[in-house]
Amino acid sequence: MSRMEPEVKDFLKRIVWSVFFGLLWLMLNMTLGIYFDLLFIHDKIDMGNIFFYVFVILSLSGLIWYYAKTWKKKFPHG
Repeated sequence: MSRMEPEVKDFLKRIVWSVFFGLLWLMLNMTLGIYFDLLFIHDKIDMGNIFFYVFVILSLSGLIWYYAKTWKKKFPHG
């Protein structure tokens, strides 16, 4: 079994999950934006561009909400 203290284990879990969700958010938006060509506006703004930018804003607000909820909990050492 693990001999790690529960507080340290909880802290490392928060770090790993935060980095994981941040990278997942980046990869998803890069894939949608660059691979499907929704990030760049060429001659005019298409509905795909609008949906992409709305999705980016909503998913970023969800990611920030997740970070705030995850890191709100105080640590026992202060």
